[in-house]
Amino acid sequence: MGHDTIVDGMVKDGLWDVYNDFGMGVCAELCADQHSIMREEQDSYAIRSFERGIAAQNNGLFSWEIVPVKVSGGRGKPPIVVDKDESLAKFDAAKLRKLRPSFKDGGSVTAGNASIISDGAAALVLVSGEKALKLGLQVIAKIRGYADAAQAPELFPTAPALAIPKAILNAGLQTSQIDYYEINEAFSVVVLANQKLLGLNPEKVNVHGGAVSLGHPLGCSGARILVTLLGVLGHKNGKFGVGGICNGGGGASALVVELMPAARVGCSKL
Repeated sequence: MGHDTIVDGMVKDGLWDVYNDFGMGVCAELCADQHSIMREEQDSYAIRSFERGIAAQNNGLFSWEIVPVKVSGGRGKPPIVVDKDESLAKFDAAKLRKLRPSFKDGGSVTAGNASIISDGAAALVLVSGEKALKLGLQVIAKIRGYADAAQAPELFPTAPALAIPKAILNAGLQTSQIDYYEINEAFSVVVLANQKLLGLNPEKVNVHGGAVSLGHPLGCSGARILVTLLGVLGHKNGKFGVGGICNGGGGASALVVELMPAARVGCSKL
């Protein structure tokens, strides 16, 4: 007997600004207002994310980074093999443009131009150069540099614009040497704002789509964008890439990788 309260753990621990006591989407709206990024621009970016993701999937460009997983089909039904991101099949550009704002009346951030909440898992093997040589491992990429940066919690969407230049500097490189970028699409406005602040060519950012179309499984996305970046470098004959991801506390992390000459991007062996 008696009342109780159910707390959504994902919202409380992953999608809520504890300093200002409002949802991350409110921060995205603030970012859109501060950088004059309108609803139409955000929707167009989201549609492009889906189009890029669908093209990459249709061309088998994700196959090297995905391990097929069997899930129960239910009582009396055969198991289902999940070997591709399912969200891409649900894309409807016309419907996306008609969605209502999710976080404030008259706002510009919607469920369609924000990242898809999804399940996911990822694994990476990280070793020192000394250990790789000792074990005779085929190294896919080398970490050239990394950095963290932070600002006010509600300004987290543009924190990657602080972390990315620091990481490139720590890598001993120039911005002109970076071939491709992956900036996590927590919201479409996140990438649009950071592209604007950093002066990046959109054709070099998230070229296989991003979290808006592929999904944003909390705790997994950092690894996901890094592996996708390695795939982009391999498929497009790039050498240096940068991955950047913001976090809900006002911070961001960035990593600079160099694809090794011997690396070959093919289907997963797992």
